[in-house]
Parts: sequence; C-alpha cells; structure tokens
Amino acid sequence: MQAPRGGVVPISKRVMNLAHMPRAAARRHGDEPALIWGEQQWTWAQFESRIAALAAGLAALGLAKGERVLVQSRNCNQMLEAMFACFRIGAVYVPTNFRQTPDEVAGLARTAGVTAMISQQEFAGHVAAVRAAVAPRVILAIGEAGFGEDVDAVIARHRGDPSPLADVEHDDPCWFFFTSGTTGKPKAAVLTHGQMGFVVTSHLCDLMPATTHRDASLVLAPLSHGAGVHALAQVARGARTVMLASDRLDVEEAWSLVERWRITNMFTVPTIVKLLVEHPAVDRYDHGSLRYVIYAGAPMYREDQKRALAKLGKVLVQYFGLGEVTGNITVLPSEWHEAEDGPRARIGTCGFERTAMQVSIQGDDGHEVPPGETGEICVCGPAVFAGYFDNPEANEKAFRNGWFRTGDLGHMDAQGFVYITGRASDMYISGGSNIHPREVEEKLLTHPAIQECAVFGVPDPTWGEVGVAVCVLREGQELDATSLLAWLGDKITRYKLPRRVEFWDSLPKSGYGKLVKKDIRAELSRRDTIAGSGRRA
Repeated sequence: MQAPRGGVVPISKRVMNLAHMPRAAARRHGDEPALIWGEQQWTWAQFESRIAALAAGLAALGLAKGERVLVQSRNCNQMLEAMFACFRIGAVYVPTNFRQTPDEVAGLARTAGVTAMISQQEFAGHVAAVRAAVAPRVILAIGEAGFGEDVDAVIARHRGDPSPLADVEHDDPCWFFFTSGTTGKPKAAVLTHGQMGFVVTSHLCDLMPATTHRDASLVLAPLSHGAGVHALAQVARGARTVMLASDRLDVEEAWSLVERWRITNMFTVPTIVKLLVEHPAVDRYDHGSLRYVIYAGAPMYREDQKRALAKLGKVLVQYFGLGEVTGNITVLPSEWHEAEDGPRARIGTCGFERTAMQVSIQGDDGHEVPPGETGEICVCGPAVFAGYFDNPEANEKAFRNGWFRTGDLGHMDAQGFVYITGRASDMYISGGSNIHPREVEEKLLTHPAIQECAVFGVPDPTWGEVGVAVCVLREGQELDATSLLAWLGDKITRYKLPRRVEFWDSLPKSGYGKLVKKDIRAELSRRDTIAGSGRRA
C-alpha cells in the first residue's frame, strides 16, 4: 500500500475493549469497594473476578464476537456484570427498559437479531415472548428460574477459567442503545467500543472533572440507558457505584445513602431532581459531599432549577444529548448554574458544545442559520453513533452532509450557548404562527400553584391547531382555568396562550422519569376532554 503524500498508511483501528476498565480498576484498587447494593458489597477484585467468570461462561456456551445478548433486568450487580462480560467477549450488550411489556421486548429482540438472553427470574413472560419471536439459543436467569441456568451458577462454575479480552476495533459494536420510541417504532442505535471510549473520557472531562477512586456515585435511574453510561465513567476512575435497594425511587433512602457513603455525584433527570429537593428528607441528611448532580433527558424548568440550587448549592450539571450521541452534545457546568436571574444565568440554555463536538443550527436546506435564529440542532464529532442497526431508511433520514440531525429545534447565541425550543414534532402552528410548547410551559411553571405541566397542539377547525395545557397542582393548591389564563395573559404573546386547560392528579412518565407527550395526548383523548375546557379531570 502506498502512503498518501505527506502522510502515513493507517495500520490498525484497534482500540481498548471497554471491559479493560474494571480489570484496570481491580489492579489498582482491588480491595476497595466497587459496587454497593443494599447491604451487599463487592470489591474491585471480586467484581472483576465475577465478570471474567461470566465472560468465560458465555464463551463456553458458544457465544462469539458480534452476537447480540438481550438483558431484561432491574438494576442489580448481575446486570453490570453482564454488560462487561458481553464487552469482554466482543458480544453486543442489548439492555431493555425492564418496564416494557413482553410483546415490546420481543419486538426489540427482533430488531436487534439477538441470539442470547439474560433475564431476571420474575420476567418469565418476557422470556417466553422472546423465545417465540427469535428463539435465542442461550438463555440465562438472574436468580433461580425455570427458563435458564442462574448466572451466579455459571460464574461459580467458570471461576478461574481463562477469559481474555476480545480484540476490538473502533467501529466494533458493543451496545445497542434503543431509542425511546416516543415518535414511532424503537430503533437500535449502534454504539461502538471506540465511540464509547471517547464518551467515557468526555463524561469525566466535561461532567465530573477531578473524579477519582475516592468518589462515589448514586444510581437513581435504570442502568439500561443513561445511568449505565454514567456507571462506565465511574468504573474508568475506580469510583464506587451505590444502588438503591429496589427499582422504585425512595427519596428518603436516596438521601440516607448520600450521607452514609459520602456520595459525590449522581445522574438523573429533571423530574427526579425535583422530587429529591422538594422532599423533606433533603433536610434530614447531610448532602455536603455532593459535587455534581448531573441531569439530562430534558432541560430543567427555570423555577425547578432555582429551587434545586437554593437547596443543594451550585452542584447542578446539565448535559444535552440523545442515545445516538450518548449525551455528548452540550454541557452546562455547575459554575454556569445561577440561582438569581441575570446575564450570567443564561436562562433556558442547555449549555455549550462538549469537548471535541461541534453543533450546527441548520435550516431545512441544511445550511447553518445565523446566531439567534431557530433551526434544527445538528451535531458531529467522535461521540456520534455508528448508525441504526439494519435500518438504512432511518440512517438516511438521520444524517445530512455528515451531520447527525437530532430532531430538536433550537438556536445558538453569539457566545455558543445552545437553547432548545423543543422537538420539531412538538411545535404546532396556530393561525399561521409557529408555537413552541416549551416557552409556554416555562411560563406556566412560574405560577406558585403549578407542580408540572405539558402543552401541545390539537386540531382546530378555525385556527388549524390550538394549544392545550395539562397541569398538575401542588398539594393543597386550588386553581381554575380562567384564573390561570388571566394570570398568564400578560406574560406571553396572546396568540401563544393555550385555548384549553385541564388539571390532572399526575402526568404519565416514561420508565426514565420523563414526561411522554404522546401518552398525555392519548389519555386526554380517552377522557374526551379536548372539547371541554378548564374542568378538573
């Protein structure tokens, strides 16, 4: 092969296998705690030993590099061990949201073309559905179950067996990260060893600088998605990971663990931050060890941000990203979170570009728009995924001129701070004017009686679409639609005012704590309230 003029011939794209991270942590910090779950603890040496044995067991069962292993599980030590065991043999880790139905998980198994499944014992119905859909040749159980051998038994049998790291290159898949599917059928985003190595480095650089083996992280969300990526960064630094005793968020338990284990960082979503800071337990436990309360999945409403800063201090860190970019689009560090409104507060921003990433706000023609002008948020850089598995049509739509199209609308100011207006699919047009629900929601949440809300457009014979606001009141508060709209009237342009308001006891959320507007819309339709206005549902 002839070298290009003035350059070198590329020899190899080999990269670190992600399973090297727990191995390296065990070498340096073998006797220190790696994982804590309830009253159980595993040192780094024990954690690594279990991963190696499980990897040897998977290989003995005939699983090979490139095969997809579906994992249906609540948070537990075996889930993390399965992730690294898959990486170790070069297989692809395919975690699901454990709250999904058997039919939904069977659909994910078909999409991913899985050949193996690891499932907690209580999900026998999910195992049966996956068996009927794709007939995986290997099925293991977490716990004693009738559908497969217990993972712990496999680990015990292969303890001490040779378990080398598989050779991997930059573009070798390691994780299928399912999109939420809120706008259609879930797609499997292909994350690779090289890409995820960069993501881990970027998380440590941009979100949790100076993290070391003396730090501790509290898991508050399912490890199948963003919390699992966050855990990778802890392993890379030898920092301990602490899990709640169950999959249900117990705020009292969470704050007690922060105090007990001197938690320094946690990853969560805005709705959970809101629950944490508004619960009386926040004042009963010492949370002075916290340095980084990292939230993602959606921007935090300004009023919630203020309350969190007042209660916790300047520890909030926001990042914006999608599964396809594993969070690596923008960051708003703690120093840029201000409790008081003012120029430095940058109200509404999701931050500036992550290290080595580039953001471009583009119009429909693919050209970049000037600062302050709304367009689609597009991104390029080493955190962008390799594409959707076996879905060329989706890949064609997702990329344009090398830019990944997020589907989010927003603008960038002259200093490079990005502001999300909303999903392109959320925007509605009323009387010829574009309306972005988030702007209206931000204003609604400044009302002292409003706990949470969602705004979206519905068909209207006169205006094309009109806005509907569904609100949840704070405990002990009373409010009617007429009073709320009158209060809102001098805070936003008249054409942006919702035409209808509903008050509910709660709003539907995803398994990761995010509001799901399609579910809210479906529930509103089911209650037959679209034609009404302002009565409590």
